[in-house]
Amino acid sequence: MKKFINFRFVVILVLAMIANMETYAQDNVIDEVVWVVGDEAILKSDVEEARLEALYKQRRFDGDPYCIIPEEIAVQKLFLHQAKLDSIDVAESEIIQRVDMLTNMYIQEIGSREKMEEYFNKTSTQIREALRDNARDGITVQKMQQKLVGEIKVTPSEVRRYFKDLPQDSIPYIPTQVEVQIITLQPEIPISEIEEVKKTLREYTDRVTKGDIDFSTLARLYSEDRATAYRGGEMDFMGRGMLDPAYANVAFSLQDPKKVSKIVETEFGYHIIQLIEKRGDRIKTRHILLKPKVSDEELAAACARLDSVADQIRSNKFSFDDAAAVISHDKDTRNNHGIMVNINENTGVTTSKFEMQDLPQDVAKVVDKMNVGEVSRAFPMINEKDGREVCAIVKLKAKINGHKATIAEDYQDLKDIVMAKRREELLHKWILEKQRHTYVRINENWQKCDFKYPGWIKKD
Repeated sequence: MKKFINFRFVVILVLAMIANMETYAQDNVIDEVVWVVGDEAILKSDVEEARLEALYKQRRFDGDPYCIIPEEIAVQKLFLHQAKLDSIDVAESEIIQRVDMLTNMYIQEIGSREKMEEYFNKTSTQIREALRDNARDGITVQKMQQKLVGEIKVTPSEVRRYFKDLPQDSIPYIPTQVEVQIITLQPEIPISEIEEVKKTLREYTDRVTKGDIDFSTLARLYSEDRATAYRGGEMDFMGRGMLDPAYANVAFSLQDPKKVSKIVETEFGYHIIQLIEKRGDRIKTRHILLKPKVSDEELAAACARLDSVADQIRSNKFSFDDAAAVISHDKDTRNNHGIMVNINENTGVTTSKFEMQDLPQDVAKVVDKMNVGEVSRAFPMINEKDGREVCAIVKLKAKINGHKATIAEDYQDLKDIVMAKRREELLHKWILEKQRHTYVRINENWQKCDFKYPGWIKKD
């Protein structure tokens, strides 16, 4: 039977994690260094934060969490160190997207942005700041692992042999999976609202040009890119390919750090940019982002239009596939008959099959009540990519109920399992080798552990 944790208690745990407390209750000792990996320290508070997060996610540990967690953090530091050596870059847009997704998830779970701030006892900006570094590290580690593993090749005979050698009671259970088509419509934003945003940005430019206020101060106060606002709008060094093309074209044309760019429109909204420094083919900038606001009336009008489209699809006047190609604003799916694509972050493998937990929450709640072939009513949802509110309709294209795997029906899932095992073996081997060449020191009180990777404690 599924166990549930009291929601208010869960929120308190998350609040504790985000607050980055400096003392904890493992044994009432003030924060201390418990591991050192290379030149990176792992603090007791780092371990406790991770333990609280695991409790929030209802994770169960097969052993002592005070042994498992610091080792996991140490492994992450090995990957991050290698990523630095290999110049692994993470695009600012990827970090923003991840932070937006997490922030929107919290807002949906708790009820509103105001309630989120109340529960966490922090502003949205402070919450996003706490999420930002975790997002950057997480994406960096994924990219580093993908580079180390490369493109794994698995033949059909290897998959069949794996399945054949499995004991009957070890055959994997495939959870219920669905295939979903989607059409989204971005509510129309009045020209007056766009002009108001541009007018505000021009006012910011005038104030900076006249010397009334620093660009960075305005960014902290008003930029809606909360992932950079707390740093005065400052972004890290970026190559042209890591930036939105429109942003990059303007940013790389800037020459004078004292000047402010013209207004730039991207998929995220409207920006003004200031140059900080150029280094070869990389650039460091700061920016202010403003997003035109969608009114309730505009959102309702977009949903009404989509409801009309859905009625015509049900009446067979045209197909969902055709409607997606013609009217959908979801550029990731409109050229694919509206079919949503699920990308495995570890392997990069794409599939049209989703477990319910992997769908965007707004979509999953609608799909959960649908029959195969049914087209939903229009509903508002948050676009996880840019954090904007859109209207959507979905069609449940297919549903495969949970079952024990078979080669005939679940070849791709079994192939993914074999690839995952191969990937884990390669990474395990790399970690053991990296350990040999990395300085590691573990506090004596934290050494009595049965570690997953032997070799942390080097013998003299």
